Amino acid sequence: MTWQATVLTLFPGMFPGPLGTSLAGRGLERGLWSLEARDIRAVATDRHRTVDDTPFGGGAGMVLRPDVVDAACAAAMPEGDARPLVFLTPRGVPLRQKLVRELAAGPGVVLLCGRYEGVDQRVVEARGMIEVSIGDYVLSGGELAAMVLLDSCVRLIPGVMGAAESAEEESFASSDRGSLLEYPHYTRPAEWHGLRVPEVLLSGHHAEVARWRREQSEAVTRERRPDLLTEQGRDASARAPLHPAASPA
Repeated sequence: MTWQATVLTLFPGMFPGPLGTSLAGRGLERGLWSLEARDIRAVATDRHRTVDDTPFGGGAGMVLRPDVVDAACAAAMPEGDARPLVFLTPRGVPLRQKLVRELAAGPGVVLLCGRYEGVDQRVVEARGMIEVSIGDYVLSGGELAAMVLLDSCVRLIPGVMGAAESAEEESFASSDRGSLLEYPHYTRPAEWHGLRVPEVLLSGHHAEVARWRREQSEAVTRERRPDLLTEQGRDASARAPLHPAASPA
């Protein structure tokens, strides 16, 4: 089945944007996934197509109305639609490769792009939305975040990438490397501006190359993302068999 993506946005003209090029674009053309951008404003019922209102409690900005957002979700997700509903917002959980893999393995996703000060929390909770953030910064809206999430998912759909093993060796990939950043890459020429490719990569000794790559991954992860090593330890502990606790002395 085709992996189906629906984006709920006030600016449907932003799509497919970069998703229409390169690997994602070719996959779209080949029917490996589909993309529909729906205008939230289309379900507004008043003469001015109003989608927002001032926040209760005061404060700057406007908030997307729950009735309008709910109607947009209902129109995009017919009864029985099993796709998860994701709300892109700075207050969401961080987008991690684990979630990306889960979404890519499913039937698709429906993405709600926030604007203004956000979305009325009642519809977020009533619809069971997954609140997701792509980083610790604030964008003008959720459209760019939606593109990031979609690109990260689409490239994992079978047939989109040229070599499936490429995804297995990347940063954050789930493998025997654990949650590590990727090792550095080199290609021809073997010497460039007086800088040589590490000799082990020219040796043809596959076991030594694999060990070097593992060491490089561990080193760069310790330097740049030590939190990933901590997470890896926690994951290993969670997978370890449980033992009866020792009796207190």
